[in-house]
Amino acid sequence: MLDQLLNIVKQFGQDTVVNNPEVPNDENQNVMADASKTIANGFQNILAGGGFQNILDLFKGGGSSSSQASSGGGIGGLLKNPIVTMMIGYFVSKLINKYKMSPSSASNVANSLIPNALNGLIQKVNDPNDNNSTLDNLIGSLTGGGGQSSGGDSPLQDILGTLTGGGNGGGLNIADIIGNLTNSAQNSMANRESEDGKGGGLLDMVKGFFK
Repeated sequence: MLDQLLNIVKQFGQDTVVNNPEVPNDENQNVMADASKTIANGFQNILAGGGFQNILDLFKGGGSSSSQASSGGGIGGLLKNPIVTMMIGYFVSKLINKYKMSPSSASNVANSLIPNALNGLIQKVNDPNDNNSTLDNLIGSLTGGGGQSSGGDSPLQDILGTLTGGGNGGGLNIADIIGNLTNSAQNSMANRESEDGKGGGLLDMVKGFFK
């Protein structure tokens, strides 16, 4: 599922990053890689803190195009979501400190790329015709498989479907699910920190995708 996130970032990054004269051309790929890492690590940190319900609330909106966005949904709604504002703030700091962009330029890039990429991801997860883009696959990719179940079931997608009126999440113990996801995310974060210290991990994988 992470590869789909990377594709979405690459899609929206064409205008926001590649065609943006305020982003140095030789840093285009690195900026998009850092945007992808910001989103992935942001979700992982939230899961590790027991915040799966917050992620569930983010995805239950279903996503919409910016032209369809109302004051309570779409891109406008995402910009008011604390998860999204946290990711945007982190990415703005990264653009300023790592890539020496001005605060205004960094804010413009982050406030466009992060919510648009998230909106695209939410749309894919909520697409009933896309069986590969499920919440289980996304969470599983962030927790080392902890969000996936055996037998082809999709318990997290079922919960999401219940919230959006398109599925059956009855009988699922969400407290147990959150507990399992929290533990899996904490273990995955520990592995990530170990890999990053050795020069590997998610960022190297992400950068390899954009080459």
